[in-house]
Amino acid sequence: MAVSGASGGGQVLSLDTLVRLRRGMRTSAAPRRLPVPEGMTAPLGCDAVAVPARLGPLILPRLPRVGCVYADDTHWWWIVPSDSDYALEWPAPARYLTGAVVTDVPRLIHRPAGTVPYTPPIPLYLTLCRVTGTTPTWSRQISA
Repeated sequence: MAVSGASGGGQVLSLDTLVRLRRGMRTSAAPRRLPVPEGMTAPLGCDAVAVPARLGPLILPRLPRVGCVYADDTHWWWIVPSDSDYALEWPAPARYLTGAVVTDVPRLIHRPAGTVPYTPPIPLYLTLCRVTGTTPTWSRQISA
């Protein structure tokens, strides 16, 4: 299959050429880790919990301690220690990001006073459950 210009004298392009041109137009950013601010250390490694931006302002004031929080127009990300998803099902629409890997690095909107970037995962998990109306994993009934 080939496509030609409307004037009849234009260049003829094959479907393969059109597909290659379309793929070349994509500018997907390479995945990158959320950066730990200068002067901070992450001795337990870093993962992240992402939530839709509309939930961020509901969650932030309910947490007893807040670590580094990043945001853009669509999501907020909380830095948590690695493996904070162990035995937890983070409530939808939250997403757990192993390695704190994102496609575009958002802006840092909160930096804690200390040298550790973490938001404690259990209070974050419970706050997310409360805001989303989800029962925490350990409180659910088990069916036989």
